[in-house]
Amino acid sequence: MERLVHGLHHFQQHVFRPQREFFERLATGQAPETLFITCSDSRINPNLITQTEPGELFIIRNAGNIVPPYNRVPGGEAATVEYAVAALGVSDIVICGHSQCGAMKALIDPQPLADMPVVASWLENAETTRRIVKTRYSHLSGPELLEVVVAENVLVQIEHLRTQPAVAAALASGALRLHAWVYAIESGEVLAYDPEQGQFTRIEGKLVPVVEGSRHSKPPWA
Repeated sequence: MERLVHGLHHFQQHVFRPQREFFERLATGQAPETLFITCSDSRINPNLITQTEPGELFIIRNAGNIVPPYNRVPGGEAATVEYAVAALGVSDIVICGHSQCGAMKALIDPQPLADMPVVASWLENAETTRRIVKTRYSHLSGPELLEVVVAENVLVQIEHLRTQPAVAAALASGALRLHAWVYAIESGEVLAYDPEQGQFTRIEGKLVPVVEGSRHSKPPWA
């Protein structure tokens, strides 16, 4: 905690004060263009990865970058997505998975979750991912299998996102684009799903939004 308190003082004296006008403008409202959905993993920093400033990203974080399918039972993820799309009018939604994801490790090896029933229940929202991987990638194991699980889960969560009414309406009107990303902690690379190639590829130019029914056929870093 001492380090956090030191950081607060440094922010107030050396970051906030020189940019007071910027923060005062932020206080009047927000107009982010992108909803960024990623994992709670402490090694992931969406603003650092994308080099964005406060006010530019609306962010959802949870274990496994999961978006539960829509149902009538209120949930934090659904409420935040709805607000981002219907109230803030974001034009893009990114779901970003990452390498060495503990949630995805637990999805394919649930033994460590024996004493974590809430986590186990949460990961049921990625059951489709587990079944796809079991059916299509039974020949893989170890790090290569985990890469596939991470990538497939991003695509599955994109499909879950489409079930949210606000998202479906915005997609139908052409006001919203969906993007599937995977961030490699060890290399700093960010791969985006390219529906034209049917693969995750390095981000080099203009991004092509994900289209429904897309699936990649090999590990994202192959």
